[in-house]
Amino acid sequence: MTIKHIDVLSVARIAAVVYAALGFIGGLIFACISLLGVGVTAAQHDGQLAAFFSLLFGVGAIIALPILYGVFGFIGAAITTWLFNVAAGIAGGIRIQVES
Repeated sequence: MTIKHIDVLSVARIAAVVYAALGFIGGLIFACISLLGVGVTAAQHDGQLAAFFSLLFGVGAIIALPILYGVFGFIGAAITTWLFNVAAGIAGGIRIQVES
């Protein structure tokens, strides 16, 4: 069995979902660290504005990182899959052996 072509959009969609999930996990971690910063900032400086921006930055990470990771994962996977299809056309594909 030889893989000679892979559908670019199907791979890109799966990659977008996987990378968005990774971005969400990263956003949660970033938000937790940011919440620690809110407590430290509020305790040290009594600065409500600085604490607000730190909190906003952390919550924004939960929204922004999955979107950014998903978009860039989609683009990266689409380019990589397209390059594979070009290379497979030149080199003949990838041979795999499967057992049932």
